[in-house]
Amino acid sequence: MTRIPAERIAAIEARKEELQQAMSAPDLAPDQFVQLSKDYAEILPVAEAAAELRRLRGELEAIDAMLADPNPDMREMAQEEKASLEALLPEAERGLALKLLPRDAADDRAAMLEIRAGTGGDEAALFAGDLLRMYQRYAETKSWRFEMISASQSEVGGFKEAIASVSGQGVFARLKFESGVHRVQRVPVTESGGRIHTSAATVAVLPEAEEVDVQINDADLRIDVYRSSGPGGQSVNTTDSAVRITHIPTGLVVIQQDEKSQHKNKAKALKVLRTRLYEMERERLASERAGTRKSMVGSGDRSERIRTYNFPQGRVTDHRINLTLHRLPEILEGQLDELIDALVSEDEAERLASLDEQ
Repeated sequence: MTRIPAERIAAIEARKEELQQAMSAPDLAPDQFVQLSKDYAEILPVAEAAAELRRLRGELEAIDAMLADPNPDMREMAQEEKASLEALLPEAERGLALKLLPRDAADDRAAMLEIRAGTGGDEAALFAGDLLRMYQRYAETKSWRFEMISASQSEVGGFKEAIASVSGQGVFARLKFESGVHRVQRVPVTESGGRIHTSAATVAVLPEAEEVDVQINDADLRIDVYRSSGPGGQSVNTTDSAVRITHIPTGLVVIQQDEKSQHKNKAKALKVLRTRLYEMERERLASERAGTRKSMVGSGDRSERIRTYNFPQGRVTDHRINLTLHRLPEILEGQLDELIDALVSEDEAERLASLDEQ
């Protein structure tokens, strides 16, 4: 790992002190104080990691001086202390390096979760429903808000498509690794011969966009209203409440018909459209920055099979990091942290390695 220069450490600590002093200025405007407080909160953990690394390095220098002591007992004690400090140093270097990595600006955002049944017919729709429930349970463990935006149910249960909004602390940072093809291997309830079937569902996790992120020109939209169809009860079908919005420049189409109010359906459809346009721009910028290089973890390539849920063996395998956990029931109940923690760690290792190559 690249050794972080002492000058960089000093600059980090100086910036923390500078912000601290600026926040205590007597005639500071409220909006200035809010911005300074935000900047200070961001740099504080970085400065703490920098201070710890500086402390360890300073103690090692002092120990090296003690190793020249003519007293053999003093030299032996210094050698033991040096070994202890040298064991702590790599972790301190890594800790600061991780905090200095560029953050994904979307990590703190809410996320739009889109699940679609893939190959496998009715069984794929049932599996899509299992995944939706899994993420709903996971959101509960994190005290996140989980709001259904739209859902298209299949005839036998499950979902052909489901879209939900998930909001709370660090939502996108945790869920972004879930984008991809999820595969299930199990005996369907409709299978009399007991044969194992393989089916799939796709998951897309997009950072939610705010109105300030994506300005949508009304002239670029074609909005069609019509009568809702499918589940929802007779009252849904008595008025032209369903909304289809087409974004003419990109060809993106969003349909929303879950609400009885045309106004509510339009608002939800615009929320989905704004999020998809924001993701298109993010992908364009990321492609420009990264060129052809793709990270093994979190590339978001939905054509890749990322995970297999094997019911006969009770196991879940994440193919990106070759991790297999024999805890299928618990994972489907929303206990995803072990999987996601491993993906986050791999992503960090990849990004640290790329820094060393630069």
